[in-house]
Amino acid sequence: MTGPAPGLVIAVDGPAAAGKGTLARRLAAALGLAYLDTGLLYRATGRRVLDAAADPRDPAAAELAARGLTPADLARGDLRGPEADLAASAVAAIPAVRAALLDWQRDFGRRRGAVLDGRDIGTVVFPDATVKLFVTASPAERARRRFLELQARGTAADPAQVAAELRARDEQDSRRAVAPLVPAADAMVLDTTELDPEAAFATAMAVVRQRMGEVVPPG
Repeated sequence: MTGPAPGLVIAVDGPAAAGKGTLARRLAAALGLAYLDTGLLYRATGRRVLDAAADPRDPAAAELAARGLTPADLARGDLRGPEADLAASAVAAIPAVRAALLDWQRDFGRRRGAVLDGRDIGTVVFPDATVKLFVTASPAERARRRFLELQARGTAADPAQVAAELRARDEQDSRRAVAPLVPAADAMVLDTTELDPEAAFATAMAVVRQRMGEVVPPG
């Protein structure tokens, strides 16, 4: 492929620590597409609510934070970690927050095509995306990866607590009434439990080749 197809949108969904972010960034680089981690929008919203000493489950406070987001909010250094994870999941369950951020995400993807990763890209944000991937892994493997990630950042963590926090996040994301975390009906489910990043990338690129009907050179 010499360049991205106009309007090509690749949706990469899945739970935390499944490898979707790493995969989505690599796909975007290989295909010459813009990349958006949509989770940052919800993390930044949750962080703004916490900064205001409000409850991330409060619809009014969360909507106010979402509508006030700026590019600087997405560049903050405190958008990762257990507190930010739970706050992001809480605000993401609020319909007014999702509505406030929906147009922003769609505009980003439609400018010239993009790879977007999140939890409802293929089901809600871009239900007509050219390629839809749902990246997952076993709970034990995801907890192991998240623990190693925290260790690499120099963040103290207990493996049992990390696993419990992931379970809580999964339950909150999958049971919310608005845009729950589920694979799109036409998504290719990619289980990375036994795959390293190279193998996951190769598998995803094969799906892109199939959907696009042309050969994409490895990148």
